[in-house]
Amino acid sequence: MSFGQTVPILRIFDEAKAKEFYLDFLGFSLDFEHRFAAGMPLYMQVSKDGCVLHLSEHYGDCSPGAAMRIETDELEVFRDTLVAKRYKNACPSIEQTPWGSQDMSIVDPFGNRLTFTNAISV
Repeated sequence: MSFGQTVPILRIFDEAKAKEFYLDFLGFSLDFEHRFAAGMPLYMQVSKDGCVLHLSEHYGDCSPGAAMRIETDELEVFRDTLVAKRYKNACPSIEQTPWGSQDMSIVDPFGNRLTFTNAISV
């Protein structure tokens, strides 16, 4: 038995704000967009390296306010890249946790918390 990659679905409410945050600020790539018909809610996939996220305007897919941890091996470089963009809604910083990891939490415009981490082996 084996399991595949986990792909979280995050609730979004505004396509333009989602693209500004995930594509322009965080630097994810847009992989696909889907609507059942014109004027229907958007469902899209974004990715950055091995991290894949689904973003959905559909009310039944998920609830806003999710939290997730995303591992990265170059947290400080990523933070510096984000800070240099001077995004008006976030100025991320790195926190040393009591359990030994370094974490950088950023809340998207819809209340979802993404914590980028240099996780440690325990």
